[in-house]
Amino acid sequence: MNSIRIKAAAAAAGGKRITDKQIDVLNAVHEAGSINAAAKLLGISAPVAYRHIKELEQMTDEEMLTTTPRGSKLTVYAAELLRSLSSAEVRLSRERRFTVACSPVTEELIMSAISSMGADADLIISDDGMNMRALRKEDVDVVILDDPVHTFDDDSLQWDEIAQMSMVHVDKGDSYIRYRYGAQRIAFRHLDSIGRKYSVDSETLSLNDLINSGKSFFIDEILLIKKGIRMHSSTDPLLLRHSILAVYRVSSEMTERLVNELLKER
Repeated sequence: MNSIRIKAAAAAAGGKRITDKQIDVLNAVHEAGSINAAAKLLGISAPVAYRHIKELEQMTDEEMLTTTPRGSKLTVYAAELLRSLSSAEVRLSRERRFTVACSPVTEELIMSAISSMGADADLIISDDGMNMRALRKEDVDVVILDDPVHTFDDDSLQWDEIAQMSMVHVDKGDSYIRYRYGAQRIAFRHLDSIGRKYSVDSETLSLNDLINSGKSFFIDEILLIKKGIRMHSSTDPLLLRHSILAVYRVSSEMTERLVNELLKER
């Protein structure tokens, strides 16, 4: 009997649970040299990045960053923490099952495909950015990608288009709220192309908060269908249509089976 495990990725250190988001912020500060640059690298706001750092400090009772005239750098404790977590990831990657990462946009599609395959697999649900970082660290085998931009300029990646999806544009004025998932870049690029003036004033991971925000937004039509919600789109959904890609580094029997199953679901 096949099984699908939906993993909420987390790490443990000193008896404390540390989330992938907190680890990503530490890594980004180490790479970029400041909170602001790290936030830009991760596609989040500086206050959100700072909050993740403060949560880590509260959990561990240790300082994570040292401020310098040039920016920020990890403390000795934070650097050692990252090294220990990296070692743990290597051990876990050797033991893990076939792992697929996707966003809530394609979650049900992927679960259906894996079930039809009769395969044992783990499913990680996060945004495109985090999922692609997991692929590059070899923590997952396949990423189901909502926005193809993440494949640009990386010749080491292989990919197959497995579906196309349309987006709904709910227009309530020039103040927008951005949903964390889906091909939001493509949607806002459409506004730019028609010269629409707008501002993105907030971001949310919650579909309910998005719909009830009172602001304008874009959302993948399939998420509304899953909720049984009908909404008029102010923009022709065909103009907001985007590809869904299955992205991987190395083709394997399991990868080919998954892609073939997903193509049947089109």
